[in-house]
Amino acid sequence: MGFIIKAALAALLHASLTYAQAAATCANALKPSYSAPVVGAGYTAQLIATGLKKPRGILFDREGGLLVVQQGTGIQRLTFTDSGGTCLAVKDSKTLVADSGLNHGIELSPDGRTLYASSADKVYSWAYDAAGTGVSGRRTLVQNMSNSDHVSRTLLLSRRAEGVLLVSRGSSENMDMETRQVGSGRSQIRAFNVTDLPNGGRDAFDYGSGGTVLGWGLRNSVGVAEEPLTGGVFSVENSADQIRRQGKDIHQDDPGEEMNFHGFLNGSLSSKEGNQGGNFGYPDCFALWGTDVPDKGDMVVGSQFALDPNDQLNDKTCADKYVAPRLTFQAHMAPLDIKFNSNGTEAYVAFHGSWNRNDPVGYKLSVVSFANGQPVEPPTSTTAAKDILSNADLSACPGKCFRPVGLAIDDKGRIFMSSDSTGEIYVLQKGDMTALGGGGSATSTPNVGPRSGRYRTAEGAWMAAGAAVLGLLGGMLMVAI
Repeated sequence: MGFIIKAALAALLHASLTYAQAAATCANALKPSYSAPVVGAGYTAQLIATGLKKPRGILFDREGGLLVVQQGTGIQRLTFTDSGGTCLAVKDSKTLVADSGLNHGIELSPDGRTLYASSADKVYSWAYDAAGTGVSGRRTLVQNMSNSDHVSRTLLLSRRAEGVLLVSRGSSENMDMETRQVGSGRSQIRAFNVTDLPNGGRDAFDYGSGGTVLGWGLRNSVGVAEEPLTGGVFSVENSADQIRRQGKDIHQDDPGEEMNFHGFLNGSLSSKEGNQGGNFGYPDCFALWGTDVPDKGDMVVGSQFALDPNDQLNDKTCADKYVAPRLTFQAHMAPLDIKFNSNGTEAYVAFHGSWNRNDPVGYKLSVVSFANGQPVEPPTSTTAAKDILSNADLSACPGKCFRPVGLAIDDKGRIFMSSDSTGEIYVLQKGDMTALGGGGSATSTPNVGPRSGRYRTAEGAWMAAGAAVLGLLGGMLMVAI
């Protein structure tokens, strides 16, 4: 019985420490207008900005200002009053660029003095005051990218290859057959040396004929990132909707969304190490997620498959001819961004959420573990992405929930996330207080205190810890009796 009491007291002490940590909540914290999000174990989260207009790509400048692309409006610069942890509040908000054509992509040069942003048709640059006071001298760097349907043009300036700007461009429709030809310029990621523009700097690159192809056969790879230690380039791809295999509707669970690896960059872009320049299959081959498909054979999660196998194009052709994904995610989760932490051990992925699935999926921020420049989990894994911020009630989506888009990580390792559907910015921090365990499943019950907008709050922590102690005592006493 003494052991039982000691165990209970130890649990109570642990709960008290958890409560002490949890007590440091934010004064006047913002609350969402929908069900409070669920936060994964090991993280805290806070809503820190509202009232934005379709915020998409985000990043920090050298002075700590958060630059936000507002789709159809321009670029806003936010500064924060930082009370530590996830306790931030908007201090100042000002329009940096007013341009209704800007819709998603944003990037800064390493010295913080050149700003890049994209419309559906062009990539622009401006001279940027590193103190965040303004921009000047707009130039067009890449042009002729206009197409219907997928209009986001993600930008990534390599930190390994000086002056090399990666630009992703999606398909013009769900099944864009012209993308079978690399010359279409669609469903691709291309790299451009923006320090050496055509005609001595007087002209812009043409997307379809300029630059270097890093990957094609990519239906819509909105998220692109460079792993910080090895320099490997990864993208996350939105795959096709409403597909059938041999006449059977399989669109609920197939094809899977993809994380693809594109090899490494160097100054000359001559290296073909890894999958650089490879074809990833679209519109002919796709990654298997749900395995309940006709003639599955020995295919597993991540295997490339054809919609209507025949002598010229079949599952074996797909496996042999095209590059398979490094990881496959559940169909229709719509990944829109990927960002690595500073030591390359984690990649954060923003899943915007499904639109054509009976039971909604996605609508969350997840993290994937990395080691030695590659995901820890094998390509067949269905559990590589761990949820760290998710909506409590997916049945309310997309109308009454957040939808992750852009990600940014500050110099303290905090993760910032935009939600275009709600006009909001969230911040998360790892290694701070969390009251409860669990992986942030969308079916979990959020723990929200009556006076704080922080999720996993002090009140909830204490109640949960108390319940845990009582449960432990009850269970042990039953055993003792």
